[in-house]
Amino acid sequence: IEHYTDVPVLGSVHKDPALAIDERHLGLIPSNEAARARETVAALGASVAAQVDLDAVMAVARTAPRLEAPGLPRATAPGADLRIGIARDSAFGFYYAGDLEALEDAGATLVPIDTAHDARLPDLDGLFIGGGFPETHMTALEANVPLRAAIKDAIEGGLPAYAECGGLMYLSRSLTWGGVTCEMVGVIPGDTVMHDSPQGRGYVRLRETGRAPWPATGGAVPDTLPAHEFHYSSLENLAPDTVFAYDVLRGHGTDGRHDGIVIHNLLASYAHLRDVEAHHWARRFVAFIRDRGIRARETRGAAPQPPARLGAAR
Repeated sequence: IEHYTDVPVLGSVHKDPALAIDERHLGLIPSNEAARARETVAALGASVAAQVDLDAVMAVARTAPRLEAPGLPRATAPGADLRIGIARDSAFGFYYAGDLEALEDAGATLVPIDTAHDARLPDLDGLFIGGGFPETHMTALEANVPLRAAIKDAIEGGLPAYAECGGLMYLSRSLTWGGVTCEMVGVIPGDTVMHDSPQGRGYVRLRETGRAPWPATGGAVPDTLPAHEFHYSSLENLAPDTVFAYDVLRGHGTDGRHDGIVIHNLLASYAHLRDVEAHHWARRFVAFIRDRGIRARETRGAAPQPPARLGAAR
């Protein structure tokens, strides 16, 4: 390059199989499942440092004009008075940082749950099970009978819960992949089946049906909700009278027409909601949990206390 052009070469990074990120049926293996993820990142840094003139890179960078980036102020939380459990382990790790920050900004403390190893639920006001790969961990998930029973009992007892994609699969009755079927939580009366090709992939546009457990903040319902989906599974054997929170205007959802299964105070969908401005689901979720606690106290005529919490010991 330097021989034929006037562009200086600052370095080159040679191919190294040791730095490869493995992939499988749905793409790259995420860091929450890669045992050596931190070591791989450190090795990547060492490889670049050894083969690239970093001082020269920084010198070039300093010649660039200064860019002013607007700040991103976070809302002031009203005080972390709620505890929301979040399944965060090797099976479930797909979470947007902005969603978790929105939950915290709304006044929630996030309590991690290991779906393979925790034997019971901690004291919680709500539950969030995000995306992941339950199919690659379904034997371990099935083996944790106490936690599956605790989650089912809690949701059927009214615990507000939200699940996306992998979380929906985990909450279904069973999960089948490669000819093997494992029992899951069973709060959703349907069976998840893995396929060899995507059942839903791409951008999604949803319209609310008005049957979601939690209403829009301030009573304003958006015309449509932007979302996305990427799943190789389908949900089979759902009852004809299943209640859905969304009509699918674009995308597939659970059956090509609907998404967002509603059971008790659970909303579970294949879609990952991305309306991050006016109608963020996290704010609505937390507001519902808080209002539910207030209404319960008013019914009992009790003095103000945090919302009633549900766990495994009931």
